[in-house]
Amino acid sequence: MSGSWTAPPPVVSLLLLVGLAAVAGVAAAGGAKPLSPGGRVVHHNHGRFAAGPWKPAHATFYGGRDGSGTTAGACGYKDTAAEGYGVQTVAVSTVLFADGAACGGCYEVRCVDSPQGCKAGAPPVTVTATNLCPPNYEQSGDSGGWCNPPREHFDLTMPAFLQIAQEKAGIVPISYRRVPCTKQGGIRYTITGNKYFNLVMVTNVGGAGDVTAVSVKGDDRVKWTELKRNSGQVWQAAEDLTGESLTFRVMTSDHRKATSWHVLPKNWQFGVTYQASKNF
Repeated sequence: MSGSWTAPPPVVSLLLLVGLAAVAGVAAAGGAKPLSPGGRVVHHNHGRFAAGPWKPAHATFYGGRDGSGTTAGACGYKDTAAEGYGVQTVAVSTVLFADGAACGGCYEVRCVDSPQGCKAGAPPVTVTATNLCPPNYEQSGDSGGWCNPPREHFDLTMPAFLQIAQEKAGIVPISYRRVPCTKQGGIRYTITGNKYFNLVMVTNVGGAGDVTAVSVKGDDRVKWTELKRNSGQVWQAAEDLTGESLTFRVMTSDHRKATSWHVLPKNWQFGVTYQASKNF
């Protein structure tokens, strides 16, 4: 009958099954490898990080008009202006900060529903999470304790706040969403500490921007080793990494990976920043 499917003879079916099994075996043999000894699986990258849905929150501001007093903080960045983030940054509340997991993520923020506080016609501002807005339990969440859990709150730098709202407003309702981070050049790595305790600062991360896992590998004795989050975007390793050409593998919150092969030369130095050739 036209359009119907007719089962193949038993011998043909058997051959088909054998063929499929062989293909599956090849696929398994060439399957994804772990990100690190921790067992995370390296997924294939599909597309790029996409903007998320808009969500409601509130925003205030801190620091000076030039962004002074905002260029360091809980994420571990030493000077956001020098590290490529400028002063278009934000300190997020405890819920959003998530013990440092939010550091490096980018947000689009727009002022809404406040004719007296919002700047009419102002486009959204894009900021990077670089600090924590700590809770203030001596005040209620709707009267001064803006960053108390479970509130989602954005304490913008003053330059960023003034792009969307009036200074006199103090606090304004906003809509925000996660957006891709656009960076110039590759991912950057800076190691501080000493031979027996290394602190690795990961900066200038594109795509999702927020780093959830870091692994390192040398060119000789150091095998793939997973680093632990020390604070924010500072990662620690107890391995002796000196004298090795180092490769780093970074995974962001969307499970995409970037491997920076031999980004640090054998004679790398503590406190020096090295930039990879690629980014997300």
